[in-house]
Parts: sequence; C-alpha cells; structure tokens
Amino acid sequence: MPSHLFADRPAPQPPERGTLDALISQTRRLRGDVDAVRRDAVVDEDDPQGRWQRALCDLAVHQLDDLGAQLGQLKEGVPDGPAQPAELYGDMDADDGAAAADPPPTGSLLSRVGSAEWNLLTDEVSWSDELYVIFGRSPEAGPMTLDELPSMVFAEDQALLTAMVTGCLIDGKPIDGEFRIVRTDGRVRTLHMMGEPVLDVDGCTASMWAVLRDVSELRRSERAVRESRDSLQRAQHIERTEHRMAVELQEAVLPPWRGSSGFPHGGPAGLDLAGQYLPSGSRATIGGDWYDALELPDGEALLTVGDLTGRGVSATSTMAMLLGALRGMAVAGIRPGALMGYLNQVLDSSSQPALGSAVCCRYDPRTRTLTWAQAGHPAPLLFRGGTGHALTRPEGVLLGATAGTAYEQAEVRLLPGDLLVLHTDGLTRDSGGRNRLLELAPRFAGARDAQECVRSVVEEFGRSPREGDACVMVARVGGPS
Repeated sequence: MPSHLFADRPAPQPPERGTLDALISQTRRLRGDVDAVRRDAVVDEDDPQGRWQRALCDLAVHQLDDLGAQLGQLKEGVPDGPAQPAELYGDMDADDGAAAADPPPTGSLLSRVGSAEWNLLTDEVSWSDELYVIFGRSPEAGPMTLDELPSMVFAEDQALLTAMVTGCLIDGKPIDGEFRIVRTDGRVRTLHMMGEPVLDVDGCTASMWAVLRDVSELRRSERAVRESRDSLQRAQHIERTEHRMAVELQEAVLPPWRGSSGFPHGGPAGLDLAGQYLPSGSRATIGGDWYDALELPDGEALLTVGDLTGRGVSATSTMAMLLGALRGMAVAGIRPGALMGYLNQVLDSSSQPALGSAVCCRYDPRTRTLTWAQAGHPAPLLFRGGTGHALTRPEGVLLGATAGTAYEQAEVRLLPGDLLVLHTDGLTRDSGGRNRLLELAPRFAGARDAQECVRSVVEEFGRSPREGDACVMVARVGGPS
C-alpha cells in the first residue's frame, strides 16, 4: 500500500518504545481506577443523578479503552495475520438496540479500526482485513468502490459522505467526519472516517487513503451521558419548582406576624407571641410543619403546632387543608379534644393519605386557663420561676392512624410571667433535645419578650443539622412574674 502522506510532507519519527510503555501503563492504571469507581457506584434507577454519574463512568472507560488500544497499536504495529471476527467483535450489540450477551472486547485497536485506499489511476481498491470485519463483509466479496460505498450508508448520511469524498478528491481537503452504516447482518454501526488525498510527483491526486474507526460504543456512551444529564436537569428543575411552590404555599398559610407585637389587630390581651420556622439542614424539600395562633370570637386564643409526614407540595397542601379545617372548627367553638377527633377524621378521609401529629391549645385570658389536647405530639413546655417542665400529656394517637378514635383534653392554670413553648418533634427528636430546650430556662427568664426567647431557641438549635424541618412558638402570659 502506498505511503499515506502528502508527497512533500516529511514522515514523522515513531515515538520511543519506553515512552509508549509508560503511557500504556498509565492508561491501564487509570482505566482500572475508573472501572473501580464504576463498579462501586450504587445506582438507583429512579435517581437521575446516579444514572448520570454511571453514564459518565461508562464513557470514560470507553475512551480509555480507545486510548489504550491506539497506544498498543503504535507499539506493536500491524500484525501479519488477519484478525478473526470472533476475536474482534465478540457479540457486540448494535445501535438499533439489540442486546449483547457479552460486552465488546477491550484493548484491541484492530477490533475497531481498519484502513482503505482507492487508487484513482488504476481503479484498484485495497481494504485491510479489519475493514471487512467492521462492515460485516465477506473478504470473498472484495472491497467496495467509492461508488458502491454509499449503498451501506444511512440515507440521511449519504450526502455527508459524498461531500467529504468529493472535497478530498477535488479540493484536496482532509476527511474527518462520521456516518452510520447498516452491516450485511443488519447491525447498525457508527464509523469515524479520517483520510487525505495521496498526491503524485506533479501534485495531482493519485489516490485517496482513509482510516475508518468503529465508534459505536463510544457514541452510545456519549449519548447515554447526554440523556442522563438531561434527565438530571429536568429532575432538578422539577425539584426547584416544587420547592418554590411549597415555600410559597407555606408562607401563604403560616401566620404573617413576626416579632413581639403579639396578635395582629390587637389580639387577646395578656399574650406575647412569637414563632419561627426552621428549615431542614439538608437539601430535602420543605415538609408539612406548621405553627399558628388565632384570636377567637369569644376573646380566647387558639395556639397550635403540628407536623405531617411527607415532603414538598403534597405535604404543604395537606397541611394547608388541615390548618384551614382546624381554624374553622376552633372559630365555631369546638373544644381541643373534640377538635382533634374531627381533624383525625379529615385526615383519614383525605385523598392524600398521611399521618400527622399536632397539639391544640385554647387559652382563656380571663381565667388564664389553658385547655389542650394532643395527637402523638410533644407536650408543651411550661417555664415558671426560672425552671421548666413538660405538661402531662392527655391520651391521643397520631392523626390519620386510627379512624373513630377519641382524644382526651387537659387543663392547666397559668400565672403572669409564665412561658409556654410549643414545638414540633423535628426540633428535639429525643429526650436529650428536650433537656437542651429546658436548659434555656434562665435565658427565657431574662428575656425581654417572646421574640427574644425564640431567638435563643434558634441560636441553640438552628446551627445543629436536622434531618427534617421544625417549628417553634413561644407564648408568654402578660403581667408581672
């Protein structure tokens, strides 16, 4: 076969053997490291980020296989004997999605690269043995002429191939492009073709030489990366949108008041109120925690906190529905124990099944009596005289757990200066967290108002990581302590 070079271009010197050995060793080590990462990756098929990471590992392995094979070819040179198809391709799957029993062999450039030369003066065509394997063509059928080659090329790619060949033969442009073929066995392959014209002594094109490389697996891996990346971006966009909707819904439902101004519009006398929502320490979407305070028509006050299972828009929409029902029944005069029973019925019959915990308090400023009930929720903490303790819980199971259950209610008389802390279990989680909250009693006693007490809680618990979100509400009874 003639030299695959322009007549006036000096032949480059081959690289030193020691340099190639070092590069091959480095490539093998890197390939092993990447393959180890790929094997160790635990991929959840429902996790777009995991699928994208695995696809990137697969692509890196294919690229390193190509690099190692090409370095091996530079080191060994072209072998004397033809490669056997079974050794070259194994049982590779086709681009049309046909499954393979075994992955394609790695480390052999000859399984993917072949060369050809088309002599324009003698019409002679020369194919390497490897090119017959790539095209799935029997050597007995002989090589294909440039006129015959488009017959195996995808119709959509024939114009591209024609333009590349014409540019090479007429204008002397190098060939560098890809096209798809349908092999004689029906398998679809993607080929990368690089070539250039071979000039005679007069500078005229005498023949065209080309190297064709089967890049089907490489392109398939790149396609998998793109598709998994697009899937990940769509999932992230959906997650951001749902999170924004959940936050907006929560902000629309939770009380608009902040600070120590108490109830808006001059609420019931004698209560100084403040509350705070504490988001999760992780990137998880917003949950169904709530806190609420409401002035009732008879002059009493409704204080409630609660938490629903689930995350995102589903949890916040169910929370909004439940909180609306709670407010309506409280305004209608329903007492906390019976109110919890109705909430349980509402959640049990909801189209979005969920479990919830809640505490509901009704405070009468005239008698300073707190009547309350709970549904599987931490009891309010009462701070008096520089110490605190949890109120004794009346009986009550989680909302939505058991249909038709009854909820007890309890009463406690409050004194001027008493402080009530209501919170969801995301704040404390266990008795250790509750003890930390009780240890804030001296700071509560010295606080100017309820808002300062809430800031003390946030300072104590806001910096520590939490698995879920939480709410806290502080109510201080007016008058001298």
